[in-house]
Amino acid sequence: MHEFTDLKALVTGGASGIGLATARLLAARGARVAVLDLAPEAVPDPLLGFRADVRDDASVRTAVAEAASALGGLDILVNNAGIGAAGTVEDNDDEQWHQVLDVNVLGIVRVTRAALAHLRSSPHAAIVNTCSIAATAGLPQRALYSASKGAVYSLTLAMAADHVREGIRVNCVTPGTADTPWIGRLLDQADDPVAERAALEARQPTGRLVSADEVAGAVAYLASPYSGATTGTALAVDGGMHGLRPRPETRR
Repeated sequence: MHEFTDLKALVTGGASGIGLATARLLAARGARVAVLDLAPEAVPDPLLGFRADVRDDASVRTAVAEAASALGGLDILVNNAGIGAAGTVEDNDDEQWHQVLDVNVLGIVRVTRAALAHLRSSPHAAIVNTCSIAATAGLPQRALYSASKGAVYSLTLAMAADHVREGIRVNCVTPGTADTPWIGRLLDQADDPVAERAALEARQPTGRLVSADEVAGAVAYLASPYSGATTGTALAVDGGMHGLRPRPETRR
């Protein structure tokens, strides 16, 4: 028997990248899975797709209610929907700051707020937020994105404290640079995409980008009933980027 059998999961931003990999893995391990996304038509079977814009509270409340009704409740919420931004504090205008914070931070607030009543009825309630290495390590050209993910990290800890007595665990994953469509678009915009990709790979001690499936595996670990004693934790999936300082390779 899979550990997620009979459990119901909701994944935001689940039509591509880390969200899709997570939704598929949870389903493969026995969960019934619904996805909230701007493009629900892109969600493959057996996942259930519902359209939602995490910037709009009414849209979120309607979609969460529809998903919970279709699934027969909610046990797991994966707050994965997010957008990126490149640049220093000089490069992003106020409108872009508001947009990224609205999606990456307030999006989690809106979806969680709509899902809490359902999660409180579950004996295995778990929330997993997608954070980033950018929350705890200074990365160049990522001021806005880092600020949003720093907020996600702090929000995760606060939510864990608020809801621990209700039996709702809250954790987050902090991926390094992951091989996702967003990174692909950034590379396409670089003057030298090959050199830029090599630089991104080189800054992770493993020498490669993190895969969406690897992040999904970490999300599944935190969401699993087997992790019932784990809450208020940030799980790094970053190829050793945060904690390791390997010596440069020497040539012979």
